[in-house]
Amino acid sequence: MSVIEKIKNPPEGSFREVFKYKDLLIQLVTRDIKLKYRRSFLGYVWSVLNPLLIMVIMSVVFSFLFQRNLAYFPIYLLAGRTMFEFVHQSSGKALSGITDNTTLLKKTYVSKFMFPLSKITSSMVDFVFSLGALFIVMLVFSITEGKCMFSLWNLAIVIPIIQAYVFAMGLGFFLAQLHVFFRDIRYIYNAVMTMWMYCSAIFYDIGMFYSKAEKQIAQGTAPYAAHLAFIIEKFNPIYIYMKQFRYFIWVPSLDKVSAYAQVTSQDFLLGSLYALAMFAIGVFFFKRSQDKFILYI
Repeated sequence: MSVIEKIKNPPEGSFREVFKYKDLLIQLVTRDIKLKYRRSFLGYVWSVLNPLLIMVIMSVVFSFLFQRNLAYFPIYLLAGRTMFEFVHQSSGKALSGITDNTTLLKKTYVSKFMFPLSKITSSMVDFVFSLGALFIVMLVFSITEGKCMFSLWNLAIVIPIIQAYVFAMGLGFFLAQLHVFFRDIRYIYNAVMTMWMYCSAIFYDIGMFYSKAEKQIAQGTAPYAAHLAFIIEKFNPIYIYMKQFRYFIWVPSLDKVSAYAQVTSQDFLLGSLYALAMFAIGVFFFKRSQDKFILYI
């Protein structure tokens, strides 16, 4: 078999098979988006309005009640939450990608990777829509502050977006195959994601941990706060993607940038490694177990 034939006819059950069913993928993504906004009065506007409303509430709570002093905090908050919600929602939808399509799976053969992938891709479309909320907030600050919040650096957000998309694919594949055999995984997933949210510095600055560590050292105690910050910065993939996203959206508008907001080549390397590792793990377990799906769905 020639190389061209191998590309056109990938092995049955492999991830590369999704390219053979790309038209079906488009149909599934379109269906998911239409179903989400069906009978909705505002339709796609909710993708912008919903994050804006949540941002206003959280900005009031964390800026005034808890004395947050981060410059342009609404941009900081919305950038972080938008990235986290993409990974959260896409992997959550992918979790039931197989169990929600049992009828089609029993009737005909298609690549099983298609179903969680379509959920993640439709969530990516929602994510792109939600960037409109971020654009509006930045525009408002540009007008009220008399300072342009936009720059060419904003275009580089494609880097963390691609990393997060690949990571979400891997996580989605892993959860989808696990949910076929263990339906309780949904409840465990929700609990884990709640904990993950609080460990991702969405509404607080990671620098506060280092400030706390300095006080602990001055008091003669172990700097546990610094250890916690190190774990979040190096071992939390979602935080790494959020940090990069903020670096290209929020940081360019600042006059003075905290050392903890700076992004280094190590952050890009870690983000890429986590994305590829999660993708490889997800594809491996999904491919290994997909032949047994029909027995459990």
